[in-house]
Amino acid sequence: MERQTTVIAVGNQKGGVGKTTNTVHIARALVERGRKALIIDLDMNHGATRHFGIVPEAFLGSYEMLLGEESPENLVLSHGDEDVDLPEGLHLIPAARKLEGIDQALAHKSKFITAREVLRGPLAALRGKFDYIFLDTAPNATTPTIASYMAADGFLLSAMPDPFAIAGLNDALSDIQDAQQRGNPGLRLIGVVLSGVDKRTTLANSLAEFVESQFRVGEAESLKFRSTIGRSTVIPQTQKAGRTLFETHPDHKVTHEYRALAQEIEERLGRIEPMVEVANG
Repeated sequence: MERQTTVIAVGNQKGGVGKTTNTVHIARALVERGRKALIIDLDMNHGATRHFGIVPEAFLGSYEMLLGEESPENLVLSHGDEDVDLPEGLHLIPAARKLEGIDQALAHKSKFITAREVLRGPLAALRGKFDYIFLDTAPNATTPTIASYMAADGFLLSAMPDPFAIAGLNDALSDIQDAQQRGNPGLRLIGVVLSGVDKRTTLANSLAEFVESQFRVGEAESLKFRSTIGRSTVIPQTQKAGRTLFETHPDHKVTHEYRALAQEIEERLGRIEPMVEVANG
């Protein structure tokens, strides 16, 4: 069955903001809603790969895909594959530490290859096979991260209450706007996901107020999602087990928050189909 695929990059220009946890759980929540989802791990720290308990060097993955050495369809790990424990309906192209050397490897292959193009071919081959493809990016301007900005349909910003959160969001927004102007005019900011939130703290409330007021579609809707993800010790426990909250804690408050967030993302995608300009004061 041919599917209408939406490619969503998830990131921030700052590490430790729950980016991979959000990627994994939003994708898993969408699978629960009957969607077919693929995560492409593009971070040399291979967080999404490790989240599912997969040994990074055990499989070929995004490194070979970006180099064009392997067909992306042949790199997809799925439920039922040997030595893989992925939820049914959720798929993964894993990453490994060798992504650190991707720039040198690309330059050796051809001096004319640019970051703009290395993801477009693989994504074209994967479109129609999934409802959603999530690009889990590194928190810095690596070639795979730049390629994500240039090839994605939409972008989800991930943020946690942190003294440097606002600077990271502003830097990422500048990169989105730069990508729009330099070759990906259809890229749109879907929204800002706030996670690790304890609403009793001043820092969490200040971040929420900043995103609410400064990240808007013109004068209309705020790009902060109504659904926020609370802080909980079950998240690192689940990561250690190589699973998601949907398998280990299906009725936990945070699991329900991800369900609400996934629903909100789908509702918002239906409303922002042409690319809109984000007003950031």
